Amino acid sequence: MQRIRLRYTKRGRLRFTSHRDFQRAFERALRRADVPMAYSAGFTPHPKVSYANAAPTGTGSEAEYLEIALTATRDADELRELLDESLPDGLDITDAVEARTSGLADRLQASVWEMRLDGVSPEDAEKAVEAFLAAESVEVQRRTKNGMRSFDARSAVADLQAVRPPSDRPDDKPCAILRLVVRHLTPAVRPDDVLSGLRAVADLAPPVPAAVTRLAQGLFDEESGTVTDPLAPDREAVTAAPPTAAGLTAATAPEGAGSA
Repeated sequence: MQRIRLRYTKRGRLRFTSHRDFQRAFERALRRADVPMAYSAGFTPHPKVSYANAAPTGTGSEAEYLEIALTATRDADELRELLDESLPDGLDITDAVEARTSGLADRLQASVWEMRLDGVSPEDAEKAVEAFLAAESVEVQRRTKNGMRSFDARSAVADLQAVRPPSDRPDDKPCAILRLVVRHLTPAVRPDDVLSGLRAVADLAPPVPAAVTRLAQGLFDEESGTVTDPLAPDREAVTAAPPTAAGLTAATAPEGAGSA
């Protein structure tokens, strides 16, 4: 059984697709691309697809990950192209690598998010960020299936910055951009929780909903505060893998060997 790990996006209007909507679209793409999927056992077999830490509905993403199991070997790049062609624009397969290591989900330790706050001046955003980072804890509430739950949104935020918007924006309306790195803790802290925290500590309330996009997720480097590519260990394992027995035989066979 071969395992392939894929990175995909949610862009444009398709940021509003739910995780279940994506699952249905992806399984249709697998059938269209004639992928030799492995299936689970039991009365209702289903394709062996493992989804890892999907972004909330309504948020865009450049870095979603999943893993599929195949019954026959396929080239990862060719498979990526076939699946990308079979998915609607906005759900794009941007990377693929053969799984050579374990624990993809364990590598998704943190996410880098971008939040565009239309109607908020950069100066107000900077003051709110300073107040948030200066607080030891920021209690927020979120409604869950078990009712309202309170938790600390500050402890999960490794970095938060207010970024000036591009100078060539088409209009002069105020706009602030926030970049944040959030550790994946329990309970999970989402970008909207950080916005709730900014409202609590600095009364920052954007007049329109924020446009939120996940830019990256992966291993978190405590020293540098950066988030690294979770597929990198698989690529390194491929390049470091020793030649196969068949390859060694072909390389060492004398010229003309095997010919009639």
